[in-house]
Amino acid sequence: MTLHVGLDFGTSGARACVIDQDKTIVWEQRVAYPDAAGQTPADWRAALHTLLSALPADISAQLQGLAIDGTSGTVLLCNESLEPVSPALLYHDNRAQQQASQLKAIAPKGNTVCTATSGLAKFLWLTEQSDIHHAAYFLHQADWLTALLSGQPGISDYHNALKTGYDVENLYWPEWVMALPHAHLLPQALAPGEVIGRIQPGIAAHFGINSQCAIHAGTTDSSAAFIAADVKEMGVGVTTLGTTLVLKQLSAQRIEAPEYGVYSHRYRDLWLVGGASNAGASVLRRYFNDEQLDALSARIDPLQESPLDYYPLAKPGERFPVNDAQLAPRLEPRPASDVEFLHGLLQGLSRIEAAGYAKLAELGAPPLNRIVTNGGGAKNPIWRTMRERILDVPVSTSEHCEAAYGSAQLCLDGFYPPRSTPSN
Repeated sequence: MTLHVGLDFGTSGARACVIDQDKTIVWEQRVAYPDAAGQTPADWRAALHTLLSALPADISAQLQGLAIDGTSGTVLLCNESLEPVSPALLYHDNRAQQQASQLKAIAPKGNTVCTATSGLAKFLWLTEQSDIHHAAYFLHQADWLTALLSGQPGISDYHNALKTGYDVENLYWPEWVMALPHAHLLPQALAPGEVIGRIQPGIAAHFGINSQCAIHAGTTDSSAAFIAADVKEMGVGVTTLGTTLVLKQLSAQRIEAPEYGVYSHRYRDLWLVGGASNAGASVLRRYFNDEQLDALSARIDPLQESPLDYYPLAKPGERFPVNDAQLAPRLEPRPASDVEFLHGLLQGLSRIEAAGYAKLAELGAPPLNRIVTNGGGAKNPIWRTMRERILDVPVSTSEHCEAAYGSAQLCLDGFYPPRSTPSN
């Protein structure tokens, strides 16, 4: 049997999914970070080793491919031995405000790097703040984890590299990026799913993995979630209801509008347009556990409008559909009834989703015919009915809701670059 494993390093933990050649799931596992808000590269490495150790021996021995996705814009500097020499800046870290302003003066108008959460703004911040003399590589989360397994550092993919300034139309780092100080630390960008090499022999032996297992270039967590949804036509939105709220849809034209947090990934012969809100299930988790969410949701009438006007952010700052680092959460007033409170929270998140798709349409994305949902929130039928009412299109749940499944698919269906395009 030919088996492939996808590893998803998301906002709250890591997941593994093993599929066979028919894309049937044969094994899954997950592990939570000790502290999701304060996660470190050491936590990622521990999660990676935990998942690899948990693989059943018969599955490990048959693995032919492995691909990793990570949170977009999560980055770090490391040395030749891949040990971090800087803090890891997470996907929503917006400390690089000054660097984003610098980039606006040199980047092409409308480029996605011109925000404080972009990989390139963080690159400038890290290279200005850290002990750069010990740095050998600037890597995205998925790049670093992949390098630990392949032993070949300095390699990324063009999904992760997009927000670091990589030209995904022409497949190279543009001159204005390479002219920046310390640009030699930037990685080579391959196509998602492209084979980097074989797993390191010592790692293969330690975890009982097939020594011929190929290590593939990865992708971002939201792109992996879109791949998992198996949407191939325009007019279909994919909403990931996870710790954050992520919207994606296919478009014939590339759309870049950093002032609204909108960007496009290269997706074979189309563009994957979308944005990610800082709102999401992280707010729900602050107040309710799974059992409470299920019990309270069952008492909500999803066809009834809530009088509460919430904007459910976990902390100040929003990326999409408005890009405002100072936007304050709106979670008051809180009614005495938890049912009414949850109703208001779910409605607030649904309105953000509707505003996000409306913004994409306003910028030129195809009008929506339906929406497919994945992520943990996809399991809530009351919320799905509420979203259908507010979005005014059919809403369904993806057969495969986990990004790890999409990363596993990369091993089979990689995004190989056109032969005529220049290499990095």
